[in-house]
Amino acid sequence: MLVSARSARGAPAGGERVLVLSAGVGSGHNSAASAVREACEARGDIDQVQVLDVLDVSSVLYRDLLGKGYFVLAEGAPWLVEWGYDFSDQPFRRRGLIDPWTTANSFPTISAIKRFRPTVIVCTHFLPAQLVSSLLLRGVIDARTAVVTTDYDFQGLWLTSAFHAFFVAREEGRMQLTALGLPRDRVAATGIPIAPQPARPVNEQDRPSRGADPALVISAGASGGDYAVAVVRQTMHIRSPFRATVVCGRNEALRQQIERLVAPMADRYEVLGYTSEMPRLLAEADLFIGKPGGLTASECMAAGVPMVLVNPIPGQEDRNGDYLMEQGAAIRCNTPSTIGWKIDQVLREPGRLERMRESARRIGRPDAASDVVRRLLDAPRRPLVVTRAAQRSVFAASARRLMATELSGSASVVYLVERATGATVGLLRAAELVDLQRRYSDADGTLVLRRPDPRVPFRWEARRLMRSVVGRDESVAVDAVPLAAAVQDS
Repeated sequence: MLVSARSARGAPAGGERVLVLSAGVGSGHNSAASAVREACEARGDIDQVQVLDVLDVSSVLYRDLLGKGYFVLAEGAPWLVEWGYDFSDQPFRRRGLIDPWTTANSFPTISAIKRFRPTVIVCTHFLPAQLVSSLLLRGVIDARTAVVTTDYDFQGLWLTSAFHAFFVAREEGRMQLTALGLPRDRVAATGIPIAPQPARPVNEQDRPSRGADPALVISAGASGGDYAVAVVRQTMHIRSPFRATVVCGRNEALRQQIERLVAPMADRYEVLGYTSEMPRLLAEADLFIGKPGGLTASECMAAGVPMVLVNPIPGQEDRNGDYLMEQGAAIRCNTPSTIGWKIDQVLREPGRLERMRESARRIGRPDAASDVVRRLLDAPRRPLVVTRAAQRSVFAASARRLMATELSGSASVVYLVERATGATVGLLRAAELVDLQRRYSDADGTLVLRRPDPRVPFRWEARRLMRSVVGRDESVAVDAVPLAAAVQDS
């Protein structure tokens, strides 16, 4: 999917050129990318914006294995998905080059980047984020880059060696990253980008037909055929008044099956196939029943709609659900046989549904997309580079369940902070700093990074740091700040 659009009318010539890179593993990453595109179009300082699904320009085999293989595993071997999620959760577990197969499939994306010549790149999937980081370190691109996570819980697989800004869904994720050693000036908790949501009806008389009966939205397509039928069947046992809209997506056979199932109660149920009206349905809903995907949950929270969680994918959806329940905005059903009863308990208990609605509104972030764009455009011009040695320190600290500030000696972490702007531009091991100071300290002890001279033997990792941080300038003065000291001063 390649989508190109112009920004708001009157955008000045020579404005920002934004490229949003996603990967169609499920719909959430692309939905977040579309939301970022819409936020860009609303600004007058962005001249052009494109969205590219990197799997669309990859080989068919690569696209099918990543795009479809994940869901096959999630349905047939959920334990394996959970193991894979936990295994890849440790930050910087993989510190080497992108694997050869991914590299081979990245050439069309690299060509698209070179043709578009972006000044800003936003990644809503870890696959293009890793690629963009590699291009930044090799000097192929000169653009502000952002990583935008699309689940409530941070996963270490998203961390890259170089970026300008890192956006997570909630404050706990930001605290987790800073505990790992990432500088506070490069990480922000913005929420997950979602499309603009319609206003919720303020008064009951503004709601659709069937009076004031609580409105349920059941996402049947996301739950799978047999499971979805079981969910809908159980809602038919709810004794409290309600009306329900069942959304079956593109599964026509499922839609017909559910229509036959609810025919005896047709006055209560509306059954839809694929619809673009989900934002309107959420604006009119009181309770959402479905899987806690990151985008779905974010849309519900922005609309103030609490959730009944069913059949979550192990890993990220489980953790999304944990957060929503912790905040009082969701309940979870671990077996279809109790879904009707649990929903009935929510509807019958005085004040409970309203308390859950208030919890959802409290954690909703409807402006996340515009917040991401604004913060990235205001981000420092130079990227943050995390050396591989520093990555090893971060990984080791995580494996030992330590905070990065607890590391000591040569394995401890040091920040390089640009003097002129105060922006953190480097994260390296203390042992690496010695070599930099020997080569780049002025007579007064000031550390001044300069373009590496190709004739002078120098470690490859240091060359990547210099090339990315110094960029087109001749030099940049920096201060070396131990992580522990930086945390105390913040």
